[in-house]
Amino acid sequence: MITLTPEEERQKKAIYDKISPRRKKFIDRMGYDNWNPFDKPNDPIDIRTDATKRTTQQLIREFLQSREFDGKYDTAYASGALECALGIINKQDRVLGMYDFSVWYYELLKKEGKLNDAGSES
Repeated sequence: MITLTPEEERQKKAIYDKISPRRKKFIDRMGYDNWNPFDKPNDPIDIRTDATKRTTQQLIREFLQSREFDGKYDTAYASGALECALGIINKQDRVLGMYDFSVWYYELLKKEGKLNDAGSES
């Protein structure tokens, strides 16, 4: 049971009397005494960011702009990058495994001299 001032009790009763029967049914189920029409709304969900404080959308935009595509890239490419960004920010094991493998493979190619000047496989 919540504690309200006498003025809040009057306001609560006035609000209850004016609402629709369907809403009253919902309130009655939870219990009129437990209902608080003066509750503060919940905070919005935190916007998820990575270690650099960028959102997924910011990361994808910067990534795609940094690539040299001559203005064009396949939607599958962008979709894959988005999936990775979401997975990294949400710390999904599957994506973290793909990321770790990619970094390891890049280092292996670099160590064995298999990369060209642009950093891609030759």
